[in-house]
Amino acid sequence: MTTNTDTRAFMDEVTKAHNDNAARVTEFHEIPPTYDALTTEWLTAVLCRNTPRAAVTGFDLGPRDDGSSNRRRVTVTYNEAGTRAGLPASIFCKAAEKLENRVILGILDVARAEAEFYRNVRHKLDIEVPKTWYAGFDPTSYAYLIVMEDLGETARFPDERTTLTRAQAEDMVGLLAGLHSRFYASPDLGGPELPFKTWPDFWTTLTSTPGFPEACDAGFVKAQPVLSDRLFARRAEIWPATQKSVDRHAELPQTLLHSDVHFRNWYIRDDGRMGLTDWQIATIGHWSRDFVYAMTTALTVEQRREWLPDLLHHYLDLMTHKGVAGLSFDEAMLNIRQQLFTSLAFWTITLVPTDDMAPMQREELTFEMLRRIGAAIDDYDALDAF
Repeated sequence: MTTNTDTRAFMDEVTKAHNDNAARVTEFHEIPPTYDALTTEWLTAVLCRNTPRAAVTGFDLGPRDDGSSNRRRVTVTYNEAGTRAGLPASIFCKAAEKLENRVILGILDVARAEAEFYRNVRHKLDIEVPKTWYAGFDPTSYAYLIVMEDLGETARFPDERTTLTRAQAEDMVGLLAGLHSRFYASPDLGGPELPFKTWPDFWTTLTSTPGFPEACDAGFVKAQPVLSDRLFARRAEIWPATQKSVDRHAELPQTLLHSDVHFRNWYIRDDGRMGLTDWQIATIGHWSRDFVYAMTTALTVEQRREWLPDLLHHYLDLMTHKGVAGLSFDEAMLNIRQQLFTSLAFWTITLVPTDDMAPMQREELTFEMLRRIGAAIDDYDALDAF
């Protein structure tokens, strides 16, 4: 577990590297420390590297969108060769240019994880994930930058007001099966090819934040209006069950997880296909956490009650078809019942964040996610699943 002394030392190290690293960049291998460091030369190296004679002639930075990372759209102009080749007129970027973002993302190791995913894993997967031109991470300054396609013209991002079709829910299940089957029980998990933390290790680091369990409990109390009386009466059992759900990963087969598959991290292409973005919490663990977190937050309570058994059968059939043997429905159902609790914690901490956490989502969305997750915990008697 990270101590306060460790955190202070880390902050001092990142602060020094942040202050020392402010140069403009021109070569592909250089990692821009801030958006002000971008140049036409660097963007040419990134966006035009596979298009002979193409070059970026200008660019404009869009409005800031700061959260856990610093996000901006960048509009780009090209010479005739670049324009003729149809290179992107706008790109979407995620960075850690502010010191506080570098500290948070560095401690949790999520900036490195997302860069690793887009740089070394994305091309191995046949799933709908945004096209990416660049993913860089500096282990000294903890700067990072992801340059990906701007989905604004070809996709929309759902929220609690969005109602999915059955076909779209099945498409989500298919994407998760494509991810999980590709690396199921792989000997590369945790090694140089797939250098990601385990879910229990990530959770330990996350919950070492001072006041984290207490904030989750306060969020549970604040969410009482959207929880059943039966579930709220067992408030004292929630955090112990959450820890048990994390511990279960060490006893179950492992694969690569997205780990943050709530509904807002999905997108819907104009043709209806479902895609998944925001890979900062890619970790190693059991598939059941991704499955139940996605289905519980994406579907209305009524949809989930009606569809989940069939969707789980569909997922298991796809995993079997992709070469993963020995998955039984009853065991899978037990696993997803147990994995509801860290999903709950992700949204109780969103409702009542700790002092060093910025607001992350609208309250209307947060209450609806907690209503959906709480209903699933209640419907499946998840507190009695251990």
